[in-house]
Amino acid sequence: METRANNLNLTEKEEEVLIQYIIDMDERGFAPKLSGVEDMANYILESRGAKRVGKLWAHRFVKRCTKLKTCFSRVYDFQRALCEDPKLIEEWFGLVSNMRAKYGIQDCDFYNFDETGFMMGIICPGMVVTSSERNGRNKAIQPGNREWATAIICGNGEGETIPPFLVVQGQYHLSNWYTESDFPADWAIKPTSNGWTNNETGLEWLKHFDKHTSQRRKGKYRMLVLDGHESHESIPFQSYCKSNDIICIKLPSHSSHLTQPLDIGCFSVLKRSYSCQIEGFIKAHINHISKVEFFIAFKAAYQQSITIQNIKAGFRGAGLIPFDPQSILSKLDVRIRTSTPPSTSLELINFWISQTPHNPTEALLQSTLVKARIARHQSSSPTPIFETVQALAKGTERLAHEVTLLSAENRMLRRANEALSKRRRAKKIQLRNGGVLTGQEAEDILSQQEVDNQIQRDERQNGGNSNRESSTSRCCSKCGKTGHNSRTCQNNAIDASLLDS
Repeated sequence: METRANNLNLTEKEEEVLIQYIIDMDERGFAPKLSGVEDMANYILESRGAKRVGKLWAHRFVKRCTKLKTCFSRVYDFQRALCEDPKLIEEWFGLVSNMRAKYGIQDCDFYNFDETGFMMGIICPGMVVTSSERNGRNKAIQPGNREWATAIICGNGEGETIPPFLVVQGQYHLSNWYTESDFPADWAIKPTSNGWTNNETGLEWLKHFDKHTSQRRKGKYRMLVLDGHESHESIPFQSYCKSNDIICIKLPSHSSHLTQPLDIGCFSVLKRSYSCQIEGFIKAHINHISKVEFFIAFKAAYQQSITIQNIKAGFRGAGLIPFDPQSILSKLDVRIRTSTPPSTSLELINFWISQTPHNPTEALLQSTLVKARIARHQSSSPTPIFETVQALAKGTERLAHEVTLLSAENRMLRRANEALSKRRRAKKIQLRNGGVLTGQEAEDILSQQEVDNQIQRDERQNGGNSNRESSTSRCCSKCGKTGHNSRTCQNNAIDASLLDS
């Protein structure tokens, strides 16, 4: 065992293994918290019977380790991380470049369109100025109307737009939508049952797009960058595109935050601006946002946010105009992957130099080298053999520590999986139709149902002659006592490790 200062809990080799394990987890998108680092260190120490580290050990360890640092994490959707494969994104940029060259697509004919949803009466939280004596966060009042509306917006690489296409919940067009909101003549409204787009709406928008772009195109073809919404993949939608020289390019799944120009440059600004408009209504004591108020607020927000500068910034931020894939590829810092197994080629034996092995293959090579040196050794100095064996021992120690960490991780995953399986297998029994139940009331109902079921089973076994009163005083199947059943038995042990997982 290596000797170190008394105030250091882990050996140098143990710290090296721990650091590498943390870095590997970080690269896969699962960077541990300080408490997780503390747990890893304790697993290693427990494997050799040493005392656990103190509460501040992890903080001090990271502080003195130059390869590690602490930072605030951000919530990161797994599907996005899974699809942020540099190879996948790079191939998509290659497709865009090839298709633009093939069809001669100019910047003015290169369009992106996307839908964004609004809850009419919901505002976004933001920083406000309040009295210095206020405790806690300020509460912003909002109308709370959660009726859904969808805006379909489209712009090209030169920052030009086509009139927006609004989808609202309803069945009929009402005259006041247009007369009371100063609704622009070339904007479009489509009522649907829920305010969302569907295949029919997608085709109608495509005709709206064709109407406003066919006369101003410079080349024969127009290109549309779009996401994988079902309405964009319908046969009528694709057939119309083919018949009218519109080339569709589908974005990689879950990549709109990286590759969708409108998502990058416009939509967040649009949502904030719309929220400000709704706040203006609230200040005027308009506490219900109808469709008329929505159209008024959206029009003002659209004119403030969907500008030439913002659209161009979106195309630039997506690496499309100017064409710069590397600006996006450099952001892909998370890799969802498994470890690549090391090479096992026997040719490595001929080139192996004595060193500390880091995996089973290198340990085998080091062992082979030890055997070869022993075979060659006669009366010469044993120092080279000792050095080789020492390197092998260090590698073995390293692998043992890695096994300790992986074993602990495996135990945690198994406990979590067992707990999840137990929850999934649990019966879903109907307790009451409507009303309110406390936890105790629900437990009482379940207990009574269990007693009733036992009575019914006894009656069936005894030909219907079971004494109901005696059945209700049956013993608990776990402790053998009366007055309760197995579900409410005090001897039920709760596995604390399942709660921690």
